[in-house]
Amino acid sequence: MVEALGVAVVGFGWMGRVHTQAYARVRHHFPALALRPELVAVADEVPGRAEAAAEQFGFRATTPNWREVVADPRVHAVSVTAPNFLHREIGVAVAEAGKHLWIEKPVGLTAEDAGAVADAVAKAGVQGAVGFNYRNAPAVEAARALIASGDLGTVTHVRVRLFSDYAAHPDSALTWRYERARGGSGVLGDLASHGVDLARFLVGEIASLSADTAVFIPRRARPSGATAGHARASGGALGPVENEDYVGCLLRFASGARGVLEACRVSVGEQNAYGFEVHGTEGAVFWDFRRMNELGVSRGTAYQDQPVSTVYAGPGDGEFAAFQPGAANAMGYDDLKVIEAYRFLRSIAEGTSYGATLGDAVRSAVVLRAMERSAQRGAWVTVPEA
Repeated sequence: MVEALGVAVVGFGWMGRVHTQAYARVRHHFPALALRPELVAVADEVPGRAEAAAEQFGFRATTPNWREVVADPRVHAVSVTAPNFLHREIGVAVAEAGKHLWIEKPVGLTAEDAGAVADAVAKAGVQGAVGFNYRNAPAVEAARALIASGDLGTVTHVRVRLFSDYAAHPDSALTWRYERARGGSGVLGDLASHGVDLARFLVGEIASLSADTAVFIPRRARPSGATAGHARASGGALGPVENEDYVGCLLRFASGARGVLEACRVSVGEQNAYGFEVHGTEGAVFWDFRRMNELGVSRGTAYQDQPVSTVYAGPGDGEFAAFQPGAANAMGYDDLKVIEAYRFLRSIAEGTSYGATLGDAVRSAVVLRAMERSAQRGAWVTVPEA
C-alpha cells in the first residue's frame, strides 16, 4: 500500500522550484516507491512568490513564515532551499519537530552549522538528505564503480573543476551570496562544496590541503528589491564583496593519491564547466557535466599512447533505467534532483539512508574550513578526521 507523505518547501527561488518539480515527478520514474509525496505547504517571505507557487504546483497552503510550515501537523518532510544563513535555524527546527529534512548544500555558513543540523537530525531519529546532486549522475556512479573495481589500477591523482560565469558580469547584484554574514564563504560553499563531495565520493577522504583564494570583482551594486537567482543591478550604492570568487587547492587523500580542486564563479566563457579526471596506474576516467551522460575511459596495459573511449551511461548505471530505456538517451539536471527526491523518500520509507547525508555535508564543510585556513595562513593544513 502506498502511503501519502505531506511535504513542504521553504524558500521558493529557483532551487525551491526544482525540489517541487522533483516531488511531482518522482513516482512517474519510481512507481514502486512506497510513499506518495503530497504538496502541503510552501513558505517564502517575498510577497506573492508562495502564492504563485501554489497556483502553479498545487500547494494547499502558503505562508511568508517558515515556522508555520514546521508547526503544520500535515507536513511530514520539509525541503529547505532558503539562503545559507537560514539553514541552521530552519534545519534544526525541522528536525526537532520530528520532520524529515531535505536541505540544500552547504548546510549553513560554517562546519559548526552543518554539525548542528546533523546532530539535530540524528537526535530526532529522522532522515536527512543534502543536495549534492552531481554524485547522482549515472555516469558519475559508473565512474565510481570503475574506480572501486580496480580497473584503473591504483588511483594516483585527481582533478576536479567547477567553473561558471554566473557572477562574471560586473553589474551582478550584491545579494546575500556575496556577504559573509548571510552567504558564508563564496565560491567555496557554492561550487567547491560540490567538488569536495565529488572528490570524496570517487576517491575517499581528504587528509590535507593547500589552498589559495581571490576576489576578482571587489565591489557590486546593492539591489533595490527582492532578487531571485543571479540578478543584475546597476546604479545602486556599491558595496564590498566579502567572500571568494576563486579557489585553487592542492589535495592529499588519505589513500596517498594527490589532487587539484579549482572553482570560480567569475569565469568568462565558462558555463557550468564542472567535471573531473581520475588517473590511476593503469587507466583514467573523465567526466564533464555538460556531457552528463558520457564518460571518457582509458584502461588496459599499454600505459603509453593508450586510447580513450567514449562510454555512454545506460540502464546498468545508477538510476538511469528509471528515465531512459537504452544508453545514449540523454538525461538532464532536473533528473538528478528527481533521483535525490527518490532516495530521500526511500530513506524515509525504509528507515535507512540512501544518497548524500548530513554527514557528507559536515565532511564537506570541514574540508572547506580547512581551505579557508590554508588560504589565510599560506600553508598546508591537515583536515581533521571524522
